Amino acid sequence: MEVDTLRARVAELPTEPGVYQFQAGDRVLYVGKAVDLRSRVRSYADPRSDRIARMVARAESLEVAVTDTETQALLLEANLIKRHQPRYNVRLKDDKSYPLVQLTDHEAPRIEITRDPDDAATVFGPFTDKGRLETVVKAIREVYGLRGCSEHKYQGRERPCLDYEMGLCSAPCTGEIDTEHYREDVEAAIRFFEGETGVLADPLRQEMEAAAQEQAFERAANLRDQLDTVETIHDDSERAVAGGDAAGGGGSEAVADVLGVAVDGDEATVARLRSERGQLVDRSRHSLDAPDEADGGDRVAALLSAFLPQYYAERQLPDAILLSERPADDDVLDWLESEGVAVRVPGAGREATLVELALKNARQGPVDGDPLAVLGESLGIDRPRRIEGFDVSHSQGKAVVGSNVCFVDGAAETADYRRKKLTDRNDDYANMRELIEWRTERALEGRDDRPDPDLLLVDGGEGQLGAAMDALDKTGWDVPVVALAKDEELVITPDRVFDWPSDADHLHVCQRVRDEAHRFAVQYHQQLRDDVSTALDGIPGVGPETRKRLLRRFGSVDNVRDASQADLQAVDGIGEKTASRIADRL
Repeated sequence: MEVDTLRARVAELPTEPGVYQFQAGDRVLYVGKAVDLRSRVRSYADPRSDRIARMVARAESLEVAVTDTETQALLLEANLIKRHQPRYNVRLKDDKSYPLVQLTDHEAPRIEITRDPDDAATVFGPFTDKGRLETVVKAIREVYGLRGCSEHKYQGRERPCLDYEMGLCSAPCTGEIDTEHYREDVEAAIRFFEGETGVLADPLRQEMEAAAQEQAFERAANLRDQLDTVETIHDDSERAVAGGDAAGGGGSEAVADVLGVAVDGDEATVARLRSERGQLVDRSRHSLDAPDEADGGDRVAALLSAFLPQYYAERQLPDAILLSERPADDDVLDWLESEGVAVRVPGAGREATLVELALKNARQGPVDGDPLAVLGESLGIDRPRRIEGFDVSHSQGKAVVGSNVCFVDGAAETADYRRKKLTDRNDDYANMRELIEWRTERALEGRDDRPDPDLLLVDGGEGQLGAAMDALDKTGWDVPVVALAKDEELVITPDRVFDWPSDADHLHVCQRVRDEAHRFAVQYHQQLRDDVSTALDGIPGVGPETRKRLLRRFGSVDNVRDASQADLQAVDGIGEKTASRIADRL
């Protein structure tokens, strides 16, 4: 970008807080925040380092987003760095981000919390505490009845859903409220997020007082807690983290994080030690992409300024953070102070010893391999943050079920587990094809409210992989898929077979997903098989426990029917008379 072009663009910018992005085509080169966008961006016309000069020269355009507060600008900057991974920013190598609230672009807008908003949506945030934000969104839905359902659930309804019965939605889908009045409720929600707290707080306070007068004290207490969150969600100075003995002064906090930074070329390592009530309870190391020139001041101080908001994007803030150097960005310090976090650079004593220990950990060098990053690199895909696993279970074609489990950042996300009753048949490939088709069709039709996965992993070999690929080809869902065979632990892709070392961490990720999909499928199959009403019911001497033992032994009623009387008598608890009755009835 020519300097004259940049200066002309600067003249058009507002003097409000916000975030700016230098871009080359669709690629974001650099993201920054500013208290005054016009003043901050003007400084790029006279770059203070060779690195920034190179970035400006490569840039083709400049985009800005205005925020209400400096804190919002700080958090939005962290989100955008996570999403776009700009080459010229310090970047923490994980993909946490702060939650936002969006109202969708729809005749009856949906309200939801997201980290990846729609382009056309009305978006507010980011916010630092998802739990508090969920409380606020629930309060908005209770007061104004805004819908939270997917487009698929909204379309074509003939009667209101359970949310209507629970008072969480005014059911615009079935005309229980007309579009004009629903829009008025949406506008009230928008006014709240723009800072008009009373729009939501006043109705809650009235309801709380009414509940107290009716001596519904539990309901009143819940409304009081909800009201407290609503009234402070916009006030950074009141969003403090409770901290046990934190009121006792420096060093008495219940939870403290100790950070040390070591730099090696374009790479940096941050070591974190966690202390709870004076005892070390956890430690971790984190890699950063660190450009070789910091934006003014000391390099470690600049790296800490970048690390802190990115790292705590989706983590509970401690009561105190101990550092070897003071962060270079005062906005970061102001944000931490507003959240009730004490930030100290200790000079002596036990705290200084902890900082030195963190530095020793950081100097061990870059973190050895993020298993998900290694897995993605090995498979030729982006880091698969979200992996979904699939397996099928049945007994000789009876009680056929499929499992769909989910792992996020290597950890099981049990809330996103799903299961499916499949067509009864003794064909593992057809069963897997049906299971994957079910998942893909729901995703493409908007009937699945979960995010799309980065990788599908099926339990099995080439046959199961081929069945899954057939399903993806049929529906056109573009998601990478691999299979993991049990016997030799080979990872099979459409192009090749990997035989990774048995101690490879990225193989262990795949194994955990595969094993959990298998466990979940078997559990559902056993439940379905054991709970189903069968022809065994009503036979004298065959109660629920005996029926379960028969089905476990033979797999299905058909197999029980084919069994000899001697085989029946071999089942624990079944005598000659009962075996005879079973043979006669079946």
